[in-house]
Amino acid sequence: MAWFKKDKAPLTSSDDKKVRVPEGLWTKCQNCRETLYSKDLEKNNSVCPKCNHHFRISANRRLELLLDEGSFEEFDGNMVSTDFLDFKDSKSYQERIDAAVAKGGSKDAVICGEGKIDGTPVQMAVFDFSFMGGSMGSVVGEKITRAIERGIDKKMPVIVISASGGARMQESILSLMQMAKTAAALAKLRELGLPYISILTDPTTGGVTASFAMLGDINMAEPKALIGFAGPRVIEQTIRQKLPEGFQRAEYLLEHGMVDLIVERKDMRQKLSQILAMLYRR
Repeated sequence: MAWFKKDKAPLTSSDDKKVRVPEGLWTKCQNCRETLYSKDLEKNNSVCPKCNHHFRISANRRLELLLDEGSFEEFDGNMVSTDFLDFKDSKSYQERIDAAVAKGGSKDAVICGEGKIDGTPVQMAVFDFSFMGGSMGSVVGEKITRAIERGIDKKMPVIVISASGGARMQESILSLMQMAKTAAALAKLRELGLPYISILTDPTTGGVTASFAMLGDINMAEPKALIGFAGPRVIEQTIRQKLPEGFQRAEYLLEHGMVDLIVERKDMRQKLSQILAMLYRR
């Protein structure tokens, strides 16, 4: 058979030849815009190796990085928020709660429990920003208060790691009442001379900043974390002035005495161990 009479393979679309890159294989740094291999980023504790930008991480991942392996015991894990005000904006509050729970991880914006750091027992409360922006409602305030009360009962230090957009508007005044409740519990902890360490991560804002987040015996922050009450744009519009460079970032707050030290994520566990050794005697 002559070559020109042979059956020819059908033409293929150029779209079929495109290389399919698996989703989640690469991550772009929000600070330096570098494209990073996701597995390498995770091995580096979710910190950009190029510019040292600290990515937000889940509460469970933070517990893994800070506590002795297998030492964590969660408390109050089944507490969930309810839509007692029948609140609705573009969606009902109950729909937002259900959607946040469906993501997995935790049933509200904070995980509380007991663990050990280099053998020292501590009560931990760790915010998960992926749950409704780490907002503080009545469940969050109750869980943190219970963690503090367990510290009082068991004579243990308390550590709270904040990552929050502030009080949860869907619960109105009841979310704001958590500010006073947690502060009152911390006052009792201080009367017993038990350490309270507050770690502020990006972002820590609103009613969380205005209450327990800034009441630590030691206030620590991760590099370049956004820490403040109102957002920078709101402040500029209110005072009608341009804010200083780096305003509300951890370095600015350290310079002005609002936080005691800035600690990189890779050093956080060791620094906590050192501080507990100085402040806590069993």
